[in-house]
Amino acid sequence: MNPLEISANVFNLISVFLANRNSIHTWWTGIAGTVLFAFLFYEVKLYADVTLQIFFVLTSIYGWRNWLLGGDQKQELTITRANPIQLIFFVAASCAITFGYGYLLVRLTDASYPFVDSIVLVFSVLAQLLLMQRKLETWIFWILVDAVAIPLFASKELYLTAAIYSAFLVNAVFGLFNWIKIYRTQ
Repeated sequence: MNPLEISANVFNLISVFLANRNSIHTWWTGIAGTVLFAFLFYEVKLYADVTLQIFFVLTSIYGWRNWLLGGDQKQELTITRANPIQLIFFVAASCAITFGYGYLLVRLTDASYPFVDSIVLVFSVLAQLLLMQRKLETWIFWILVDAVAIPLFASKELYLTAAIYSAFLVNAVFGLFNWIKIYRTQ
């Protein structure tokens, strides 16, 4: 455990907690944490996760703006449900991309656990895209990502990160129930 890992986890823990609470401040705290995680994951050769952190920075800027001004009347977005047909397409595409990216990592890099790392990457992208639109289903994919990421990070001796992702998993379950409650009362 080093100061970089600790700092990245603190910012991301705050960001994920704020997302659960449906708070706009999830975005800037997430940006800080993801920049720190990018450096950490590069050090331990989890290159798909480095790519993911770059994606998170860019989409967090967009998500921040979208939550504030993304509604039809340039008002704050409310929580909505994803279209089931689109969701099926996104899941199928995510599975195919996971395999393709994992294969590229095997062929072109010295990546650790390329296919597992690719699951974390691709399904985090899907979850993030849904989060940016304040879609309720985002939490289902965060639960999946966290469940896969915990043993991955533990295997790389990133024990603090694995523990934090365990907290993220619990938070994602509560986030799902919290957003269902908010969705029903909007």
